[in-house]
Formats: sequence, structure tokens, C-alpha cells
Amino acid sequence: MKVEVSHHIDASEPDAQGFHHYHYEYDIFTFSDGDVSFLARAYTDQPNEASFMARHVADRRHLLTERDLQNPLLLEARDYLRAAGKTDLNWLDGERSEYRPIAPAASQRTDP
Repeated sequence: MKVEVSHHIDASEPDAQGFHHYHYEYDIFTFSDGDVSFLARAYTDQPNEASFMARHVADRRHLLTERDLQNPLLLEARDYLRAAGKTDLNWLDGERSEYRPIAPAASQRTDP
């Protein structure tokens, strides 16, 4: 698996007092193997959280489905993010247009 991380800032122009109407700072993680890749975004002000956003095959972007959650590349990417401290993982469900949590791996679950 190849991992690329890029840092991004999306902000409005500052007003007269130097404040931004909006300001988002985040990292995009691209996990790839061959011509398949998964993208995840992690906002810097939410250090324990990351969300998988899309799957790319060659030059085509695809919305995620539940089937993607079992893809070996996504599972490896999930483990990578968890090892990096991202314990709260989500995915953007393309059918429902909402973020849904990714359950912990079976070996990471603890019963009360």
C-alpha cells in the first residue's frame, strides 16, 4: 500500500479585522495499490477522527458503498489510520449521502 498525505486549508478572504468567515484545515490521505485508491480526510481540529470519502479506480471517482468496507485496501488503510491515532473512523455513504461510523475491527472490540 502506498500512502500519500497532503495538507489543505480552505478559508475565506479575511475581513477588515483579519478574521475569516470560514476556515477549514485538514489532511487528505490517499491510500493506493495499483490503479485503486481510497481517499480519507482528517480535520486538524479533530485529531482522533478521519472519514473515508471516495474510491478511485484509474481516473474514475466512485462514491463509497458498504461493499467497499470489506475491500482489503480499505481495511489496510483503516488499520493505518487507527495506528496513527485516528480512532473515530467514518465513511461517506454514497447511497444515503451521510457519514456512517466504521465499526472497530473484531480484534479491537472489547465487551463491557
